[in-house]
Amino acid sequence: MSTVYEAIKKRFSTRGYTDEKLTEEELFEVIDAGLAAPTAANRQELHFTVIPSDNPVLQEIEDEKNKSRGPAAKNFYYDAPTVIIISGDESFGWSALDAGIAAQNIVLAAEGLGLGSLIIGCIKDAMLGEKKAYFNEKLQIPAGYGYQIAIALGHTALAKEPHSYDASAQVSCL
Repeated sequence: MSTVYEAIKKRFSTRGYTDEKLTEEELFEVIDAGLAAPTAANRQELHFTVIPSDNPVLQEIEDEKNKSRGPAAKNFYYDAPTVIIISGDESFGWSALDAGIAAQNIVLAAEGLGLGSLIIGCIKDAMLGEKKAYFNEKLQIPAGYGYQIAIALGHTALAKEPHSYDASAQVSCL
């Protein structure tokens, strides 16, 4: 596994995957990284739902997303073999932040394992809209929890440079 800093610098949002499934070990490693993420007040209020790409619920989520956003050239998970939905306790005001931290841990662990990943927010309206209860049941999201963020994972089928940035414009040091 690469160093954390190397993983941060190399990682990019993967929008093309091979058909190769993740191994149980790879899946365990990325989920373990998400579970190891710190949470506010150590509440550990996040829930992870792992969905293989052949599960029909992904198409249902895609169809619901398309109602508000319109159809896209690719589905929301770019045919990745695995999607992880992170949900959080809706009564806890820090769940969205905690889910973001867990998502970052997952994608950095994936990078360290040589996997591609994509953090997904575009399904939020679909997941929290009129079919919320239906999706929560299908995805085994606990009562009182709601969608926070999702991650697509798999073996990348493309090469891409990580995004660039302008530290002089984005950072102020007092």
